[in-house]
Amino acid sequence: MSTSESNLSAFSQAVIAAGELWVLSADDEFVVVDSIEFEATDVMPLFSKQANAQALCIEDWASYQPVAVKLEEFFEEWLPSLDEDKVLVAIDLDENLVGEEIEAFTLAKQLAADDA
Repeated sequence: MSTSESNLSAFSQAVIAAGELWVLSADDEFVVVDSIEFEATDVMPLFSKQANAQALCIEDWASYQPVAVKLEEFFEEWLPSLDEDKVLVAIDLDENLVGEEIEAFTLAKQLAADDA
């Protein structure tokens, strides 16, 4: 298993165990960043733990707060929108904003496989 696959699996298992994932939000706006891997591509950071999300609420993102998204809501509402808008997701970005950038449906498939 590659490091990327291992990171995705660990993220998926943590999110399934908690029943939710975390995003950063301020006034009904969510953090979306430019991809570091793909030109002209937006990426939405997703976090497996509130603490991971909270750690990035500094400097430019100081006005943002972690918000929990239930897995059911992620599948029903977020996933179709992310796919339609061609927005990738980044899982558990670190303090340098580095993390795995993947298609939302890649994450969804992993979540479905781990939850089976």
